[in-house]
Amino acid sequence: MTRGGRTKLREDPERKCIATGEVNPKRGLIRFVTGPDDAIYPDVAGKLPGRGIWVSAERSALELAVKKRLFSRGAKRQVTVPDTLIADVEAALLRRVTDRLGLARKAGRAVAGFEKTKDWLDKGQATILLQASDGSARGKSKLYRPGGRGSFFDILTATELGLAFGREHVIHAALAAGGLTDAFRDDAVRLSGVRADDDGGDGSAGKVKKTI
Repeated sequence: MTRGGRTKLREDPERKCIATGEVNPKRGLIRFVTGPDDAIYPDVAGKLPGRGIWVSAERSALELAVKKRLFSRGAKRQVTVPDTLIADVEAALLRRVTDRLGLARKAGRAVAGFEKTKDWLDKGQATILLQASDGSARGKSKLYRPGGRGSFFDILTATELGLAFGREHVIHAALAAGGLTDAFRDDAVRLSGVRADDDGGDGSAGKVKKTI
């Protein structure tokens, strides 16, 4: 608590995106580092040694950084950018999201299935609602979404959600408030920006702006 009884907000350092030139909280960006082989590597956890190069967690920003060879400018020398860089970023974020879901499930902070999810929503226990991107629109419409930004995501397939819960498929899931849920939200927001929309739309249903 700060003076006056106000709750102190968590520190959230800002970084500048090499593609857009915008300065935003780093939890909404992807960090990259240059390896000993002068190749660019994604560091979604932000823990690899070396000078960080930052790009907004938006597919368009990543594509621009690759197309315009902005990583060399950020590294201040010629670097090699793998053809799979954006796919590697998406895969790394997907692993973090499903891993965090799995941890939340084991801690009793996440449930799956229509009835359990509905029960948590009715009781106000659900902070985040998750629904499979390839689930039935009619079935998904039967559950209301919690209020607030970053409270709903439909960026994972039923198989990907199932992986986190030890099942073959999951359509509906919910997360309760807590540190694991906050960490999940940050990574899910980044994944929602990086993940391509397979149905040709803009993916806005599950998208969340980076400044949350």
